[in-house]
Amino acid sequence: MKVVFAAGGTGGHINPALAAAGELRARDPQAEILFIGTKDHMEARLVPAAGFEFKTIAIEGFQRKPSFKNLKRNLHTVHLLLHATGAVKKILRDFAPDVAVGFGGYVSGPVIRTAAKLGIKTAIHEQNAYPGVTNKALAKYVDRVMLTVEAAKEHLSCKNPPVVTGLPVRREILTADRDFARAKLGISDDALLVLSMGGSLGAKAVNEAVVGFIAARWQKKNLVFLHATGKYGKWVPERLRELGVPLDRAKNVQIREYIDDMETCLPAADLVIGRAGASSLAEIEATGKASILIPSPNVAENHQYYNAMALVNNNAARILEEKDLSAESLTALADELLEDRETLRVIGENARKMAVLDSAKVICDIIVELAQSGA
Repeated sequence: MKVVFAAGGTGGHINPALAAAGELRARDPQAEILFIGTKDHMEARLVPAAGFEFKTIAIEGFQRKPSFKNLKRNLHTVHLLLHATGAVKKILRDFAPDVAVGFGGYVSGPVIRTAAKLGIKTAIHEQNAYPGVTNKALAKYVDRVMLTVEAAKEHLSCKNPPVVTGLPVRREILTADRDFARAKLGISDDALLVLSMGGSLGAKAVNEAVVGFIAARWQKKNLVFLHATGKYGKWVPERLRELGVPLDRAKNVQIREYIDDMETCLPAADLVIGRAGASSLAEIEATGKASILIPSPNVAENHQYYNAMALVNNNAARILEEKDLSAESLTALADELLEDRETLRVIGENARKMAVLDSAKVICDIIVELAQSGA
């Protein structure tokens, strides 16, 4: 069996695709799996690191805000799209997949649309309750539409009835052992690990609040901080030094641009701080972690807020909206949780109860079914 995965742009698209591909490889070690993405985004690092073959195309997204500058960019995008279609066609003909699956990001558009035109069985997976533009367009052409939540059905016009599969979490995260993960990171049993993330691009508001929180509490003996700044957060280390955090000597503070070993860091954590994207929440639920969720206000239909509230309403997380976010408000809420280990445990258990742990299996069942139907 040969399968193409198309996913790119952010971890929210890439990580679920990697989870599904990992499940497929575990089920059928002989399966040939190829990822298609772009060379300039996270997939170029994450996919090869996961051990999958990876090919790139040059493609950009359309700018929707009207301006002369965006008009020029959109003309360039049209030019790229025309060339990308030819490149995709060559990749698909050379690889000859049985199925092509899109997990979102604008790279999915030309890959899945071209595959459908070539008569290859196709499927897409939508992570959010409010589908993205690419998946809205593709739903009319693909053989199977897979959804994380039922509510997404209302916003799609599908060729065939959609299937709710949940959101896959990588096998390495599902099977991770907390004690082993903490030992690997060198964290003692009595320490509390705070894992925080500014998002793949590096949300300035989140990074600023976390910097203030770390600066205020790094000298507490039982706290360990691991923060991922994201692409545009390269200023964070210097700002921490300005606030008196000696990063070369503060062994309990680690700053990275991105966390490539989430299968180690997340299981080891006691408290997670970050955005409320569907992929992140699925991983938090699967590992049963207490979290402070800071929904991005800059997403379609404010869907991250509703993602977060699904946990909050089950006492499975705490929410801190960006309009209320500051170093002081984050520190106060984190203190409240970190000073009460029983509350951390209960919130984490409630999060675990919300997890859908067989999503990758369900998605693989659909991929195999499509492959067999096209044989």
